Amino acid sequence: MFLCCGDALFDCFAVSSDSPAGIRMDGRVGGSSLNVAVGLARLGRPVACLIKNSTDPFGRRILGFLSAEGVDTGLVIPSANNSTLAMVDLDEAGGAGYAFYACGTADRSLSVDELPAVLPPDIRAIHIGSYTAVLEPSASCLATLVKRERARRFISYDPNVRPAIEPDLDIWRARLAALTGMAHLVKLSAEDAALLYPGQSADNLAADWTARGVRLVVMTRGGDGAVAYSGHGCSAAVLAPAVEVVDTVGAGDTFQAALLAWLQGHDALTPADAASLDSDALRAMLGYAARAAAITCARRGADMPRAADLASLA
Repeated sequence: MFLCCGDALFDCFAVSSDSPAGIRMDGRVGGSSLNVAVGLARLGRPVACLIKNSTDPFGRRILGFLSAEGVDTGLVIPSANNSTLAMVDLDEAGGAGYAFYACGTADRSLSVDELPAVLPPDIRAIHIGSYTAVLEPSASCLATLVKRERARRFISYDPNVRPAIEPDLDIWRARLAALTGMAHLVKLSAEDAALLYPGQSADNLAADWTARGVRLVVMTRGGDGAVAYSGHGCSAAVLAPAVEVVDTVGAGDTFQAALLAWLQGHDALTPADAASLDSDALRAMLGYAARAAAITCARRGADMPRAADLASLA
C-alpha cells in the first residue's frame, strides 16, 4: 500500500458570469498529494491518505471524494480549520497559475504529535510534497515522518513549488536540500528547477542528488517530455505524447502516481531496485507516466486516468 501525505484542497476555476459584479466558480477537489493518491487508486494500487482535513463543506466533499475513489481514509485527521482554496487562472495554452487562500488552513496544520505512532505494516511507500512540506507545522511533521520511516519504506518526494503560497525561494531550497537527503525518488519539473536553480542542468542536479542518496531522479519538461536518472548512473529520456491540451492541472501529480504505480508493478519499489533500473527500464517507466499525464492534460482539472485508459493506449 502507498501512503500519500500533505495537501488536500479545492481548485477553483473562474467561469463566465452574466453579471459584471459576479464571479462563478467551478470547484474541483485537488491538492498535489491528494491527486497522487487518487491517481494511484485509479491505476489499481492500494493507497491511503494521511492528511488533516477540514470539517467545513469543502472538507466534507474532499473526504467523500477520497472514499468514492477507493482511497483509504482511516488516517485522515479532522480539523475545524477551513479548507485551503486554490484559485486557478489558465493561460491560452492551458497552463495554470495559482492564488492560494491558505492562512491557518487544515491541511497545512498537521503537527508532529498527531502522527500515528506506528504505521500499518502493509504500507510500502510514502509520498510527500508541495507546500505542506514547506509550511509549518506540517513541514516539520512530514520531515519527522520521513526520517522515522525511510529505513523501512520507499520515500517519494515532489517539491511542486508554489511561490504564490510561500514566496521565499530560499525556504523551498532549504527544504528540498533536507528532503533530498532522505527521499529515494525525487521528481521535479523543469519549471521548478529553473526557478530554484537557474542555470543548473538536469544532469548536474541529478548527480548532486544521487550522491546524497536519492536512488531515482525524474525531471518533467512539459511538452518536451521527461528525463530520468538512476542511482547507478543510467539515464533515459522520452518525448511527451501529442495531445490537445485542455489544461495542465494535475498533470505532474498524474505523472508521479504513474511512476509509483510502474515501480510497484515492476518490483522496483525499494531503494536498491529503483537505483538499479537500466536505461530501457527507465524509458519504459517514463513512457508510461508521460502517457498518463497526457490523458490528464486532455481533460478539465486534475482528472487522472484509470488503468483501462492506459491499457487502451498500449
